[in-house]
Amino acid sequence: MPQSSTPPPSAPGRSGVTANVVRGCLGNLVEWYDWFAYATFSIYFASVFFPEGNQTAQLLSTAVVFAVGFFMRPLGGWLLGAYADRFGRRRALTLSVTLMSAGSLTIAFAPGHDVIGLWAPALLVLARLAQGLSVGGEFGSSASYLSEVAPAGRRGFYSSFQYVSIVLGQLAALLVAIVLQNLLTEDQLHGWGWRVPFLIGAIAGLVVMYLRRSMEESTHFEQEQARTAAERAGAAPAERKGLIALFAEYPRQLLAVFGLAIGGTVAFYTYTTYLQKYLVNTAGIPKATVTLIGFAALFVYMLMQPAVGALSDRVGRRPVMFAFSGGCMLLTVPLMTLLGRTGSPWIAFLLMTVALTFVTGYSALAAIIKAEMFPTKVRALGVGLPHALVTATFGGLTEPVALALKDAGRENLFFWYVTGCVGLTFLATLLVKEPSRTSHLDAPAAPAVAPAPSKTAPLA
Repeated sequence: MPQSSTPPPSAPGRSGVTANVVRGCLGNLVEWYDWFAYATFSIYFASVFFPEGNQTAQLLSTAVVFAVGFFMRPLGGWLLGAYADRFGRRRALTLSVTLMSAGSLTIAFAPGHDVIGLWAPALLVLARLAQGLSVGGEFGSSASYLSEVAPAGRRGFYSSFQYVSIVLGQLAALLVAIVLQNLLTEDQLHGWGWRVPFLIGAIAGLVVMYLRRSMEESTHFEQEQARTAAERAGAAPAERKGLIALFAEYPRQLLAVFGLAIGGTVAFYTYTTYLQKYLVNTAGIPKATVTLIGFAALFVYMLMQPAVGALSDRVGRRPVMFAFSGGCMLLTVPLMTLLGRTGSPWIAFLLMTVALTFVTGYSALAAIIKAEMFPTKVRALGVGLPHALVTATFGGLTEPVALALKDAGRENLFFWYVTGCVGLTFLATLLVKEPSRTSHLDAPAAPAVAPAPSKTAPLA
């Protein structure tokens, strides 16, 4: 198929790029605040939605509901990814944050099991389904938007702010937890205090919904719309789009995204979401202390994202991704073993920070390394759908697998499970071909996966 004569999109000035990135990340921050508020406060509301039992059984129940939300993510990745590729990144991102707010509002006002019986966990599941749909569509749309508005040679740096906003959302959830733990008693937190963060998230989401409506659409998408209009007018040859184009023209790119996401997703949720429960339930560190440990380690982790993203702009994506996967393969078992045996908050913080340092090698590149593999016409779908499928099958099951193995007395097997998943990312990195110094998002070039299966320039 002949290449389009449309010139490469021109990058906005630095101030324009920064403004677009900030507006995109504010919505991302609120969405992930809502998402992590569930994980952070589940230790308090587990007994509200589920019958009384031992702590591990109740946490396992809430973790399963957490996983249910993950299983909606492929549907969100498909529907909202296709929506973003057809109608624009801005509209898709606005819709996703609206869905997230609706889920948070439902959780904030849902009655407990002692009031409405089994309807209580049913409402919880319904809210998580809405939030899962939201987050499933958020990743691909956000990754596409950030990579498209960033200038050449700086895409690793700017795209890394996707995980900066994700971590900021988690830090915001932890900060709310710290404040509530200092203002309220344990009984008040278990009784009604856990509802406060979900109400905050719902209100913030409505504010960000308005802000996202004022975001500028990316030039890449606007040019894609112009090409589509030319196709309809018969002035340009028609191209396949959507799922048909994705699976027919970019199978190797899809395989690479699957592999990259498996280890990165499992490692991310292990060392952020699950580790806090692990320190309470296995190491025996008090909940309030674990919250402080998590907040401090995640703050350091957040600061590392732009530095590692900028590093990938200089040395390439592959060396950084190899550092992540190789380091986590070697260190997961000893780190998790030591974390489970330590009673020292300082040692726990140090070990958690070491683990997250390696995870940064994945998270800082998660958006750009995948976005560089696809053209504008399927970028949000190509990034979002396989990523959502992986998080549904691997990320969503991280906590249930860990807690189930603990309940069975074989907790150490979980450490090897994480190591194996990271090994798949190591193998997938071998499929990735480094983009040229002029990003594929700027000019026609060979696909960022070798060998090239597509006749169309991959990142025009």
